[in-house]
Amino acid sequence: MDGFKKRLNESVQLKLSFTLSLAILAVAIVAGVFSFLSAFDEAHELQDDVLRQVAQLIDRQRLSPAAPTTDTRLKYVDEESRVIVQRLGEASSSAASVDAGGTLSLPTTLTDGLHTLELGGETFRVLVKTTAVGERIAVAQESGFRNEIARDGALRTVMPFLILVPVLLLIVADLVRKMFRPIAALSKEIDERAEQELHPVEDRHLPVEVRPFAVAINRLLARVGQSMESQRRFVADAAHELRSPLTAMSLQAERLADAEMSELARDRLTVLRQGIERGRSLLDQLLTLAKAQSAADLPQSQVSVQGIYRRVLEDLMPLAEAKHIDIGVEGTQDAQVWASELDMIALVKNLVDNSIRYTPEGGRVDLSVGVSDGKAKLRIQDNGPGIPLAERDRVFNPFYRTLGSEQIGSGLGLSIVQTIALRIGAEIRLDFADDVQQTGLVVTVIAPMK
Repeated sequence: MDGFKKRLNESVQLKLSFTLSLAILAVAIVAGVFSFLSAFDEAHELQDDVLRQVAQLIDRQRLSPAAPTTDTRLKYVDEESRVIVQRLGEASSSAASVDAGGTLSLPTTLTDGLHTLELGGETFRVLVKTTAVGERIAVAQESGFRNEIARDGALRTVMPFLILVPVLLLIVADLVRKMFRPIAALSKEIDERAEQELHPVEDRHLPVEVRPFAVAINRLLARVGQSMESQRRFVADAAHELRSPLTAMSLQAERLADAEMSELARDRLTVLRQGIERGRSLLDQLLTLAKAQSAADLPQSQVSVQGIYRRVLEDLMPLAEAKHIDIGVEGTQDAQVWASELDMIALVKNLVDNSIRYTPEGGRVDLSVGVSDGKAKLRIQDNGPGIPLAERDRVFNPFYRTLGSEQIGSGLGLSIVQTIALRIGAEIRLDFADDVQQTGLVVTVIAPMK
């Protein structure tokens, strides 16, 4: 019960449905009781009119009540439904009961009009009337039969309430659910958006009561978009501003290497040049990430995956040769991916660069592409240490690097890859090349082809 109360307080839809249902039930109960009592009283009025009509018929036609009889044929007659007509004060000459055709023992002191009397253990409705010739007659009917007819008629009157109220409750619940459907659709639309999708919510189809909420969301999205754009611009501007000093420092370090110096000074100069190179690499990655996160126009044509592979290998082949890594493309199958060429180059280049850096000397890096279910599957496989299962969700975070890694890097490569994949609608999967030893890494990029 406490759980239901909690849900009732938290859900406007449930509270509205529950309140409307209670109101409908309350109104239906009141209306049903009123209809039942009204129909019950009206049925009794009609039955009293029948007694009056019988008495009026006897008076007009100068009819005389029949003498009591014990005809055995009466046992086939419904004694409860029959109307008894007799002279007031008339006593039966036989000991027959009323049900067997006898008369009622009515007192002669009854006044004209309707009476409800208890006679012989049964209740009767009796009409006493004085005819035009001065004869007093009594027209009676058993109350049990009258009540049964009145009750049946009243129940038939209430029956539509009993049938239609549950239907009405279901209709109300369905209408409330449909009225809240735009809110659920709005929630689903916002929840399914990617991080970079900050375009306004369409509010023309929303109810007037919900539209201010959608307008507020659009304003919030606009402010978030401006904030993210400011951050990206700051990162790009900072990277541009720092590139020139680092380039100058790199040139100065190269010139200093030509000068005569001690072995200790030369070792320190080597460390300095490595630090400058790491700084330049970090700035390049920051610029690439800022560019990947910035809004880009939708691609107007498809690009060849094999062409992307060739361009990436031309740039990274010296790095692979320095570590004696066997790198190449397996197979000749090609696929046309609906994405920007620059985005695909950045995506593949970062994946291949990571594979080369983390694969030990003399290792192997294979690139391949396939087509399945109308999508292109780009596959980059190496025989390096792989990525543990516990860290696969974190490796896409900016500046995060796998624990125990001795490779020099910025930790932005996979973050750039994920940003581009989200923008082009691609999916990234990470697996072990050797599931038994849990070594090696297979990165599969499932990209749309249209």
